[in-house]
Amino acid sequence: MTYDTPGFETVAIRSGQRRTNEFEHSEPIFATSSFVFENAAQAAARFSGDEPGNIYSRFTNPTTNIFEQRLAALEGGEACVATASGMAAIMSLCVGLLKSGDHIVSSRSIFGSTTTLFDKYLTRFGIDTSYVDLTDINDWKRAVRPTTQLFFLETPSNPLAEIADIRAVADLAHENNCLLAVDNCFCTPALQQPLALGADVIVHSATKYLDGQGRIVGGAVVGSQELVGEELFGVIRTTGPSMSPFNAWVALKGLETLSLRMTAHSQQALKLAHFLEQHTAVEKVFYAGLESHPQYELAKQQQSDFGGVVSFVVRGGREKAWHLIDSTQILSITANLGDVKSTITHPFTTTHGKVSETVKLQSGITEGLVRVAVGLEYIDDIISDISRGLDG
Repeated sequence: MTYDTPGFETVAIRSGQRRTNEFEHSEPIFATSSFVFENAAQAAARFSGDEPGNIYSRFTNPTTNIFEQRLAALEGGEACVATASGMAAIMSLCVGLLKSGDHIVSSRSIFGSTTTLFDKYLTRFGIDTSYVDLTDINDWKRAVRPTTQLFFLETPSNPLAEIADIRAVADLAHENNCLLAVDNCFCTPALQQPLALGADVIVHSATKYLDGQGRIVGGAVVGSQELVGEELFGVIRTTGPSMSPFNAWVALKGLETLSLRMTAHSQQALKLAHFLEQHTAVEKVFYAGLESHPQYELAKQQQSDFGGVVSFVVRGGREKAWHLIDSTQILSITANLGDVKSTITHPFTTTHGKVSETVKLQSGITEGLVRVAVGLEYIDDIISDISRGLDG
């Protein structure tokens, strides 16, 4: 990039690309497992780290590197490592930054697989997790131990769109010599930049809005050169949860339209949320763009818009929620989100199905809850499709 202060959209389209001798306009896919050295001395220098350059696509691939550099630039970070999935990103974060005996303080309202990772697998290595109310800073304070090393949260949360005060949680983490990791999947850097608010590390599921069309599975971690460019890069190099060059290229194409798509998703989701809020079959709507949302003002301060995920409680519990889901003809019944295609799911039995019922209810995930990731179809068609099940 030659501009001093390029805009977000320019960075999303132009940053990171280094044209080859073929002078290609679009970024190439380097579909190779390894790279050739000019001589034995260069090979030795590359492996020792004395000379930068490509070695092996598990940890050095030009296509993947472009994606990493571009996402880091969009988030305002120094470094990024791309991973095979969003969960691989979180696992790599924990492996790289934690050790046996360490303690995590996490918000209660996180993705179900993240809870399973913390409770079932990290405990085998002597890493414990305490869960707190995302929006209650005093709850975070009470949970801190001398062994606490990491604060972890999602904001907006999945699926209830709770909003954390990132600055307040970051300040508390740093007062206790801890790091704050923020899952920025729902907003992406197009709507929210947690590093600028004090967070130390950002994790992404590139599967969602970064790709934007449901084509690939991928993840990423963004942060400082020391934490991500050295510590987490070492994890990726050694353990190999790497993003493939093809998936990196697809995600790059997604980044080019990220700003436009997130604006459109947000506009559509707000219209649906207003509709649902007025429907007699709906008990409650969870969307931070509604003025009735308890953290509406905080969301306006931290985010440039409110994202594309709307959750709501249908009167009548699981039976009515499933009836609504099964009545749709346009929306896709799938637990994924972030596509141009609208998706609908029942969190109690899908995304959070393996979480204990006690934890689900503590998190506000009831049997009547439905989550819609609003796509880019004509919004009146989306509303009509959902109305079919609500009216019935």
